[in-house]
Amino acid sequence: MSHAPSPPGPPDGTRTAPATAEERCAAPLTGRGRTGRGGTALVTGASSGIGAAVARRLAAEGGWRLALNGRDVTRLEQVAALANGIALPADLTRPGAGRRLTELVLDHLGQVDLLVAGAGVGWAGDFTGMPAARIDEIVGVDLLATVHLVRAVLPHMVAAGSGRVVLIGSLAGCVGVRGEAVYSAAKAALGTFADSLRYELRGTGVGVSLVIPGVVDTPFFDRRGIPYTRSWPRAVSPERVADAVHAAVLHGRDEVYVPGWLRLPARVRGAAPGLYRRLAARFG
Repeated sequence: MSHAPSPPGPPDGTRTAPATAEERCAAPLTGRGRTGRGGTALVTGASSGIGAAVARRLAAEGGWRLALNGRDVTRLEQVAALANGIALPADLTRPGAGRRLTELVLDHLGQVDLLVAGAGVGWAGDFTGMPAARIDEIVGVDLLATVHLVRAVLPHMVAAGSGRVVLIGSLAGCVGVRGEAVYSAAKAALGTFADSLRYELRGTGVGVSLVIPGVVDTPFFDRRGIPYTRSWPRAVSPERVADAVHAAVLHGRDEVYVPGWLRLPARVRGAAPGLYRRLAARFG
């Protein structure tokens, strides 16, 4: 997919407003984008749910040029149109997809100041009955595709001396959830990956944030095979998670729980794992 560059401005130095979303994305920012206050953002999983909400949140903030990735081409293009971004559909589980997506973003927009890795899938049920293909899909989408994409994007951020990677984790990765063994394992690995990267990137100007939501009101739960029917904890909106992503970027936060009280079970699990297991076995 190719895009024509924006036309040059008139000789007096003024510039007319770009006529299309692609031209608006290609238009230069005033100086280099500073992460948290504008720049170029790549958002994956942007065709629905948390990723789409993040795209809308950044668009509403202003100052961001958006490159949006997802597998559902029609929905992705709809989100991109509303957010004045460019749609770059791709299946990130395919070999080399992260590198190719990064090259596309650099070709179109010239830099990557922010990566929000929002793509994710789940499956609910007893592990012994879980199809092997779903194991591979969850590990492939939730962990491996994200790791490969971060590997492709990071060298450009480090070379620029600034940037931020935001990974969308899950409370399931902090405490483990019955019936979601593989999903919990993949999200736990993502959290440890975030910790390790922070140590490695110290002094480079590049930060790593992990946003940890609990239950989010998106189609995720229908697609995993079993809808969420519990009255508590109550599901939060994807917009609330998008606000947390924005706060993490703006303030350079390492971890953000959504809602904030979810820190409590995570801390109990870390400080008193035996007690936590007994409580979890009793109350779920």
